[in-house]
Amino acid sequence: MNSREIKLSEQVKKIPPATRPIVEAAIKTVREAAPTAEEITYRMEQPRAGSAMMWKIVRYAVDGENIVGVGTFSKHASIFFYRGRDLDDATRLLQGSGKESRFVTLRSAADVELPAVKKLIRQAFKIASGSKK
Repeated sequence: MNSREIKLSEQVKKIPPATRPIVEAAIKTVREAAPTAEEITYRMEQPRAGSAMMWKIVRYAVDGENIVGVGTFSKHASIFFYRGRDLDDATRLLQGSGKESRFVTLRSAADVELPAVKKLIRQAFKIASGSKK
């Protein structure tokens, strides 16, 4: 770790108490789905109070390709998928209309435990590993 890198544990400590359990649950779920993925902490600082901007906390990559990220707002958190457009979202949880990425809004730690959310996370890593073949 170089001097500019921030430890994930230090970032998590800075997250407001309202969303910290959600972010922690999201991180745990991603780690369980892809234990060998590279965990890269963002160097982003917490947005100013009242900001509608997402505070990106961590992203997970495989072979240099970003797969999934976790971020937070003041009242909810999000899991974002770098290739979300490619995911099969039968439950219509994915939001966003960007060229590639999509996200799932998490309003509680229990939202991360939804089978559909876990399926999207596993699918994102499976798609990435399939593109390397």
